[in-house]
Amino acid sequence: MQIQDIPIRDAEIRLGQFIKLANLVETGGLAKEVIASGVITVNGEVDTRRGKVLRHGDEVAMLDPETNDVLAVTRVVGAGGGVEQEDDDDLGEYFDEATADDDFDPEKWRNM
Repeated sequence: MQIQDIPIRDAEIRLGQFIKLANLVETGGLAKEVIASGVITVNGEVDTRRGKVLRHGDEVAMLDPETNDVLAVTRVVGAGGGVEQEDDDDLGEYFDEATADDDFDPEKWRNM
């Protein structure tokens, strides 16, 4: 069975939200029931916690409740899809204007 990559906007997502995003269920109420029934696996292990935090690379499968056959397999991926790319800067952080050095002069750096 082919794994379907599902991009998420943030670094993590809760299991109940993810199975709705992946179109494994239609509503949050149904997500709660399906997860509680034990037919959702995370990385091969049954998980009945709707609030289970998923991160990039986690695989979620939905099983047939009667036969335990795998019905669908999805994988959490970053917003760009596929493998996460490393940041170009050494700190692995993004620029935050609120905490930036106030003495920084962009013109000085542009003209170097």
